[in-house]
Amino acid sequence: MTAATSPPGLGNETTIVVPTMGRPSLDALLDRLEENAAGTAATLPVVLVDDRPGTDDADLAARAALERPHLDVRVLTGGGRGPAHARNLGWRASTTAWVSFLDDDVLPDRTWLELLAADLHAAGPEVGASQANLRVPLPHDRRPTDWERCTAGLETSQWITADLSCRRSVLAAVGGFDERFPRAYREDADLGLRISARWRIERGRRWVTHPVRPADDWVSVRTQAGNADDVLMRRLHGPGWRHRAGAPAGRRTRHLLTAGSGLAAVGGLLSGRRGAAAGLAAAWLAGTTEFFLTRALPGPRDREELRRMAITSAVIPFAASWHTVRGLLGHRHPAPWRGLPELVLFDRDGTLVDDVPYNGDPEAVHPVPGARRALDRLRSAGVRVGLVTNQSGVARGLIGEGDVHRVNARVEELLGPFATVQACLHGPADGCSCRKPEPGMVKAACHEVGVDADRCVLVGDIGSDVAAAESAGATGLLVPTPVTRPQEVEAAVHVAADLVEATDRILAGRW
Repeated sequence: MTAATSPPGLGNETTIVVPTMGRPSLDALLDRLEENAAGTAATLPVVLVDDRPGTDDADLAARAALERPHLDVRVLTGGGRGPAHARNLGWRASTTAWVSFLDDDVLPDRTWLELLAADLHAAGPEVGASQANLRVPLPHDRRPTDWERCTAGLETSQWITADLSCRRSVLAAVGGFDERFPRAYREDADLGLRISARWRIERGRRWVTHPVRPADDWVSVRTQAGNADDVLMRRLHGPGWRHRAGAPAGRRTRHLLTAGSGLAAVGGLLSGRRGAAAGLAAAWLAGTTEFFLTRALPGPRDREELRRMAITSAVIPFAASWHTVRGLLGHRHPAPWRGLPELVLFDRDGTLVDDVPYNGDPEAVHPVPGARRALDRLRSAGVRVGLVTNQSGVARGLIGEGDVHRVNARVEELLGPFATVQACLHGPADGCSCRKPEPGMVKAACHEVGVDADRCVLVGDIGSDVAAAESAGATGLLVPTPVTRPQEVEAAVHVAADLVEATDRILAGRW
């Protein structure tokens, strides 16, 4: 790709987000991105989210920065909570109009960045996401193994996040990835279904290669954990979700029958009903044999593959059934995913710091217990935080405007940076649109940060805080204090005992 054909300024339009376990394939991906970006006019922003538990990311940051001057790499810590959480951290840390997700084991073509730019530039406002084309190289000198055929199925997947670009505003509107999908399975189909309900998802022109990862004998057994995720998909999207998502029909019913026959045969044998046990054992053997032949016949049929297919075909029906039951019990009534808000605003006096009436003295600022921890937890999750405060003492002549700014600066010094700080200096009789319960400060904060009000939460200690949020189209969350009136608590839809509980509710998507 040359500078003449490369789209200048693509780095201002999209951020590349890569969840990673630090595998060696990440270096090959970054080298290819550097090669793609070398002919562009600007550096390409890349967010790596290290999803290994207990790492400090220093080695990953050093690896990413090594001789790659055309990449602007930032490393975040995912904490081992899975790819959905890692991708959410990545896109929330971005500010570009588009977010392009890549897996850490794919290899983009050498024209990938040029074609990505063309795909994004061609996307009209009705397009919420752009899907790449994916190839899985298979051996040419023999038939592919069962694991290789399973990986090759990614080529026809509709919305695979190995390479998927989404508008950031669309991700914010749907709440991003549903973190109840804890592994790299179905979290992409779930996102695709939620996006496609309101926007189009187009197939682009760009290509990436997805190699087959090395696998041990038991990888096909471990992947049966996805049966619990299939239960969640059905509960969230209804019985027709497979058709809408382009997902092939599973074998859940056959696995349940095979495993049930096997367990019943053992039970019959232990209870002395040998005739019934023999019939049930025959049913188990028939089901297991059919499954073995379905997997083994298309493969290379060498000794190792046949051994692997024989063992795992006997185990998989039981593993699949166990995870299905686990999903049925664990996902009984799942609520629609909301994700995290884009912005959480806090009232100042009585909510984040002790309420000192008409305070103009920075030395009198004392954070309430848990305030710094609550704010830091939100920031670590990629949620921006802000401050909205009524300061009628200025209108009353009790303090000056400079006093308000100095006190707010002290709050920020003690509690960390805020994405926005809004203060109303008017009195109750001034008729302004900014003094809570009016929505002005909430709207101004959302406008400054660039988020929609329906993705914003305002945490406060009195009814006017909740009313301001609701009037602006945001969510109000009340944290009562001794000055909160009982009727304000009764009227509030969302109430938390303290900032710790309020933060827990927000981070759990219950807002």
